[in-house]
Amino acid sequence: MRFILLILLTFTLSYASSPYELGKNLYMEKGCFSCHGSKLEGIHEYPYLANRARGFLTYKLKRFRDKKSDNQQQEMMIAFATSLSDADIENLVTYMTDYVEDINGERYDDTYHTHGDGGS
Repeated sequence: MRFILLILLTFTLSYASSPYELGKNLYMEKGCFSCHGSKLEGIHEYPYLANRARGFLTYKLKRFRDKKSDNQQQEMMIAFATSLSDADIENLVTYMTDYVEDINGERYDDTYHTHGDGGS
């Protein structure tokens, strides 16, 4: 029994510390979702990040970390990227390139139905 518990604990810890999960947590902690969306879909003029090329995302994040941007709109990324380590960038890129939508996640309950004529 102890052996099975040890295996489950090891699996749980390794899953929680996988590059994908670490990148997901960092994405949420840094507030990336406020511009790029919780599903990495991009909001308004901000680009989508889901399933983009690994090399491109790594290149861009490292440039932002080095305080370089291609245009004025991208300059806002510099403030978010300057504190990223190489490991942080690797984890974020893993999350973004391997992103899969969680279809079993928490959803808004829209099953509300009215009954009667609405009178008192």
